Amino acid sequence: MRRSPMITGGGAGGVAVVVVTLVATISMELIISFIVGAVAGNDVVAGPTTVPALYVFGDSLLDVGNNNYLPGADVPRANAPYYGVDFPGGRPTGRFSNGYNVADFVAKAMGLERSPPAFLSLTRRSSSRLVDKGIGGVNYASGGAGILDATLAGKTIPLPKQVRNFGATRAQMVATLGAAAAKDLLSKSLFLIAVGTNDVAAFSITTQQSDVAALYSSLISNYSAAITELYAMGARKLGVINVGQLGCAPLERAQSPTGACAEGIDALAAGFDADLRSLLERLGGSSDFPGLAYSLGDLYGLMRAIIADPAAAGLANVDRACCGGGRLAAQISACQPNSTLCADRGRYLFWDYGHPTQRGAQLVASAFYDGPAQFTAPVSLKHLVRSGR
Repeated sequence: MRRSPMITGGGAGGVAVVVVTLVATISMELIISFIVGAVAGNDVVAGPTTVPALYVFGDSLLDVGNNNYLPGADVPRANAPYYGVDFPGGRPTGRFSNGYNVADFVAKAMGLERSPPAFLSLTRRSSSRLVDKGIGGVNYASGGAGILDATLAGKTIPLPKQVRNFGATRAQMVATLGAAAAKDLLSKSLFLIAVGTNDVAAFSITTQQSDVAALYSSLISNYSAAITELYAMGARKLGVINVGQLGCAPLERAQSPTGACAEGIDALAAGFDADLRSLLERLGGSSDFPGLAYSLGDLYGLMRAIIADPAAAGLANVDRACCGGGRLAAQISACQPNSTLCADRGRYLFWDYGHPTQRGAQLVASAFYDGPAQFTAPVSLKHLVRSGR
């Protein structure tokens, strides 16, 4: 049976998005150079924001340690070296990265220090400050998580459960701040979501793939239910990241004799991304969701652009893992203390078998926050968070 990457989930990493045709008059190099300029230095440039808090949902692209608190030996975790080698203090935190991840860089762009803390890490005291008062927000993301409960069942926190966990946060806020104040705070907050990779990856390794339409229908129905529930609890600003180009992750490339990207799983991801875009367009234009605004980040398209011209993004390697072992350093299940570690981590797109490096995460967050319009629709995250809606 063929293994496929679960790039944004912790079961096997990667990044992707709906394929977008770049404007003919703008060169690929110019587009990537625009992004690189925005991340010159160490961080995405921050600016004033009207957003009081960030609430994060999804998989290992955004997880900052929730999985560290889950029981079981089979839970995907990033709690051992060399994960976190470039994080302040050089320690693993549960992020599937050598340092900061996409949630961190989006938070930094909003003026926060880093991603809000993992939901399962909150003590009664920290919960009182961060949850009751709505300061900063909470991160509910879980490595390996899917849109469906059945994806890596029992080993992660699926999207529906993450939404229920937010419900507990909201109830605590209402009890402390009052319903009106909690509603106002949540309506101004950003809800960042990146999920679907693990569902697509799990489907790709099944022996029966005849009913792709049924898969998409199930995923979109459950995604819609999650957004509807968040909306009912006060969410109005959604930052959504689609599924990346999974077939170009080192894990997938390592299975090809030539190291080529796997077209089959890329096609699955692109099909889901197209349906996700349609869902958001439908919800955003529906009279049933007044005030709902969103920004859709095209991870698939961004990955495709970076891989086509890595030098323009300041990268030297876009097909090999920085930390791992075997062919393309992608034939072990995770980065481990005895893994081979690349020397120049800032020049690699992939940290392990499928998750982006800290540098890769910077590029992603910058592109979606204030990058070329080709990678966000209908507006950028910066426009969304600064809007008065």
